[in-house]
Amino acid sequence: MADHAVPHFHNSSGASVIAIGVREFMCMGALPPFDHPHVFLDMGEDDEKVCPYCSTLYRFRAALAPEDTDPPGHRFHELAA
Repeated sequence: MADHAVPHFHNSSGASVIAIGVREFMCMGALPPFDHPHVFLDMGEDDEKVCPYCSTLYRFRAALAPEDTDPPGHRFHELAA
């Protein structure tokens, strides 16, 4: 199965802030089976967005590639069946 068209991010580590390289994304909370409903978030012109489900603060950082996060490892990739 292919990765999602809109990047999905998780916060299984409990990071206080996750820097990402996109302004439109999905937050899924933790990794399955502990995820919350996958909610679409759009920062618009802002540089920060808080997930209304898990309260993770996402911060846009232009220097990051769309698939990168800081701290690393918070991008969700669909597992092969």
